[in-house]
Parts: sequence; structure tokens; C-alpha cells
Amino acid sequence: MISNDLLSSTLYSIRDGEVDELYQKTPFLDHARKKGGIEFEDGGIKIQRPLALEEHSGITQLQTGYEPVSLAVRDVLRPAIYDWADFTAPIVITKKEELENSGEKAVVKILEARMRSVMGVLRRELNLQIVAGSSARLTDVNSLWGGPSGVVGTGFLEADPAGTQTNVVGGIDKALYQGTTGWQNQAVDIAAAFGTNGIREMQSAYQRANVRAPMGEVHLVLLSELAMANYRRALFAQERYMSDKVLDGGRMNLAFGGAIVEQDIDLGFNGTSTTWGASRPVSGYMINFDGIKMCLHRDADFAISPFEHVSGSTARAAHLYVKCQLIADHLGSQAVLFDGDTY
Repeated sequence: MISNDLLSSTLYSIRDGEVDELYQKTPFLDHARKKGGIEFEDGGIKIQRPLALEEHSGITQLQTGYEPVSLAVRDVLRPAIYDWADFTAPIVITKKEELENSGEKAVVKILEARMRSVMGVLRRELNLQIVAGSSARLTDVNSLWGGPSGVVGTGFLEADPAGTQTNVVGGIDKALYQGTTGWQNQAVDIAAAFGTNGIREMQSAYQRANVRAPMGEVHLVLLSELAMANYRRALFAQERYMSDKVLDGGRMNLAFGGAIVEQDIDLGFNGTSTTWGASRPVSGYMINFDGIKMCLHRDADFAISPFEHVSGSTARAAHLYVKCQLIADHLGSQAVLFDGDTY
């Protein structure tokens, strides 16, 4: 029988490759890692992020120098508080399988196949919840989408103009800060006419998001498959591609204002805007990773437990464990692209 230590070390070597694959095949996580959008926490029951949502004091204009100075002040900080999301999946091998597949290499191939399967499930579900808020299994993970068909009332980004949004993010009600540019995301309606409105509305969203960003700029534009095809069609004759790639009409590395443009299979779901209508596709996001991050616990970053015997059977099982949460620091530097799947 192969030792538990060898089985565990085998899974860790597979996991290290698979975590990279996880990031590469989910554009949000891939670019979050590259752009500083992944943070690690050491523990705590909750994740707390201090936000400056008020002005500390008013300004007194002095014309003679004898005017009374207002000393009315208020606390500028309010904490946004997020609960951790924990999830796990088992990796199991039975005594029968070990005996029938004698030798370390044969057993390793079984473990590799099962590890890839488990990582594939976690990858797909985590991306689905982050992008669309519609996972049935990872409902404790926060979502970018905050409208109907997603995480209604608590998702970060809404498909309504800034100043009209009402979701509660991190325990802080957007409706209480309608005039606060940092807690209301940008949103534009392409109105099912990408060829006419797409580039103009994307420019509008990009400019509004960047001018309100306290740090950085839009790092990533995520588009649905149909919106990505529309964007390629609109730019095909303009050669708006990254300079480090060979110009190839079938394999283009697109950008927008310096931000990489990626397609995401989970975008394009039907969403609702109280301003622009219901049952229309959510076609994209513009993400600034200085304002939205994925927090991971240092000891539960796709951690693998030792193999243990399963009581009442001949199987041994290890558990892949994740403790994470999507958190928001600044929403005014993010944007929703609504109804852009039709050219």
C-alpha cells in the first residue's frame, strides 16, 4: 500500500499545477493574480475593510479673517464587513483500486485524474458565482452581479446608473450614499445595438470609472462570448491589438484603453435593470482590481488534508479545502456593460 505521505505529496504537486490552470481558465482570477487583486489573510471570524464614506469637516472661506470657523466634524470611516466562504471537496481512492492498479505510477494517474476533476468543478463553480451569482453550491461566495438572476440585494455591481443603486455591500447600504462616487458603480446600456452604441458606451463607462478611481485604473474588461464577437467585429479594421502579439485576424489579443479584454463563458446571462428593462443580457464588466479583490486564507488556499481511512470502508480520502471571499473596497471604479450581445 502506498504511504499517505506519498499520496499527499502527489496531490500537492498536482494541485500546484491545477491552481495555475484555475487562474488561467478563469480570466477574473487570472488577472486578479497579475494585477494585485488576490490578497491573503491570516484569519479572523470576518473580513473587515475600512471605507472613507464621509467628509471629516467642512470648509470655511475667509474673506476678512474674522469669520467663525465651523468645527462640525464627523467620523470618515465605516467598516465593510464580509463573512468568509468555506468549501471543500473530497478526493478518494479505494483499496480495491490500489490493488488493481499496482505500482506508484498507476495510482498516481488515478489520483491525477480525480484531482483534475475536483479542481475543474471548483474552478467552474467559483467562476460562475463570482461572475453571475448563480452557483447552486457556492452561495456563500459574494458575486460581482447584484441584480435579479444573481445575488439580489448584495451583489457588488448593478445595471442602473450611479446614484440609483440600492444593494447592500459589506453591510453598507448603497442607497445611503447616493452622492458618494466611490460606492456606486458605473453602468451603461448598449441597447442591443453594439455596432451603433458599443464602443461609445464602453468609452463612457471606462472614462467614468477611471476618473473616480482613487488608485489604478480599469485592469480587465470581461465580455460575454457574443459581446466579444461584436467587439472584434467593430475593431477588425482598426488593428487595436496588444503590440507584443503578431497581428492575426483569427487570434487577436484585444485591449480597451490599455486594459486586456477577455471573454467569459458565464457572462451573457439575462439580468434586470430598473432603468433599462428586464430579461436583457449582462454583457460585460470593467474591473479595477484596486477596488475589488479576492481574499484567501493563507492556510486554506486550495489546501489538501492528509489521507485518512474512511470509517466502515476500505477507502482513503483527502479533502481539498478553500476559505475565501470576494470583497469590495471601491465600486465607483467598476462598470457594468448591459445589453451588448446583439450587434
